[in-house]
Amino acid sequence: MAARPLTARQPNDRLAALIEAAGSSNAGLARRVNLVGAEHGLDLRYDKTSVARWLRGQQPRGQAPAMIAQALARKLGRPVTVDEIGMAPSRDQSSGVGLRYASSVPQAVELATELWRGDVASHDFLTGQTVAAAALVEPSRDWLISAPDTEVPRGSGPRVGPGDVAAVRATTAALSELDHRFGSGHVRPVLAHYLNSVLAGLLAGSYREPVGRALFAAAARLSELAGYMAVDTKRPGLAQRHYIQALRLAQAGGDRAYGGYVLAAGMSHLAASLGNPREITQLARAAQEGTRGRVTPRTEAMFHAAEARGHALLGDHRACQLAAGRALAAFERAEAATDAGDDPPWIAHFDAAYLADELAHCHRDLGQPGPAQSRAEEALAGHPQTRARRRAIGLLLLADAQAAGRQLDAACHSAGQALDLLAGLRTGRGQEYLDAFHRRLEPFAAEPVVRAFTERSSARDSSPVPSQSSPPSAPSAPFSSRSSAGTEERAGG
Repeated sequence: MAARPLTARQPNDRLAALIEAAGSSNAGLARRVNLVGAEHGLDLRYDKTSVARWLRGQQPRGQAPAMIAQALARKLGRPVTVDEIGMAPSRDQSSGVGLRYASSVPQAVELATELWRGDVASHDFLTGQTVAAAALVEPSRDWLISAPDTEVPRGSGPRVGPGDVAAVRATTAALSELDHRFGSGHVRPVLAHYLNSVLAGLLAGSYREPVGRALFAAAARLSELAGYMAVDTKRPGLAQRHYIQALRLAQAGGDRAYGGYVLAAGMSHLAASLGNPREITQLARAAQEGTRGRVTPRTEAMFHAAEARGHALLGDHRACQLAAGRALAAFERAEAATDAGDDPPWIAHFDAAYLADELAHCHRDLGQPGPAQSRAEEALAGHPQTRARRRAIGLLLLADAQAAGRQLDAACHSAGQALDLLAGLRTGRGQEYLDAFHRRLEPFAAEPVVRAFTERSSARDSSPVPSQSSPPSAPSAPFSSRSSAGTEERAGG
């Protein structure tokens, strides 16, 4: 396996110290690394000369550094990190990790596991704010033109069966539920370690065609959730990388519809949070084009609602209204269907409340506080109490519309309910909406009700965390297909 030099080609003193502490020879370490690699389905053929090169400063590519760390960990009887053996990638070496759309299934596994390993290691380029602008839309092009993967089976490594896939799905559902209730700040580290320690090992195992397809589809869902959690913890650069890998894993899983979901529910909303409305519409249209004839009406509705968001942010009332009309028409077809069992599990949550939330956002972006308030009230009436983050954001969206209509008492009351929920959450998205509401209040800073709310908001961090009960639902508004458009933060958020 080819090696890459360290930046200054200096001796790897960290690795030398660990080999000495482990009481291992160069040949002995090479044998242990090869055995660990074989357990992960890797055909490594290192020898004592390879170890000598590592000690001189060369670094093997791919998953080899993780295998070296694991081999030493077993010998030492304690955890050993890639950074501890002096093989953590530098910023220059790592800046492109996770940004490529793999050309083959084996490469997809390698790129995804490399990203997950880097996420756990918390390298600066992963935790920072930088997003690769060119990679916002480019992966959707690769996804559109790529031929389906003809086969995905692997013949080496530990056997992976249907039970393993079921466990990944159950873990995804559990982490998603915790994320909804408490925010990504509480849950994201757990998900990152699961990706790196469990899912990476499963993808490197052996599996037949049906199990392999199901495993890749499940991996795509969990990687998409990792992308959203990165958004919610203000790591947009990391979110972008997780979304790209989720898109490629969905392709390997033969799940074209979920690939469209990654584009419309994940990547387009990332573009929205970055202030790139034109990319929002491009990604939503790519989702529509790449899944034409392969998705249910409910999924179509979500894709069209995502497009409407881009038009609204661009200030294009007519295009937004048309996209919203298509979303509403598709949703009505979904509601009228006699068999809702055709919907995949990942879109079943997209109900009238979610769509109303989407529409409320676009009315807000178009400067229409009256319709935004009606849709926000409708959404809050339908969101379950367990969706604490979504209800908090919905309440702040309602408060924003009320303040825009100069209903200051109502606005501060709604925002106060959101504060109660945010006290039990760790969510960057919720904080962004709260900050936006404070900006909305700035022209009314002298009003007593506004001063009181501002003081309460400033003191909330020092207040006790309340129970997870949510405030009563806001009044409902009729759901009409004649209203114009909008979108929400993320269909699954």
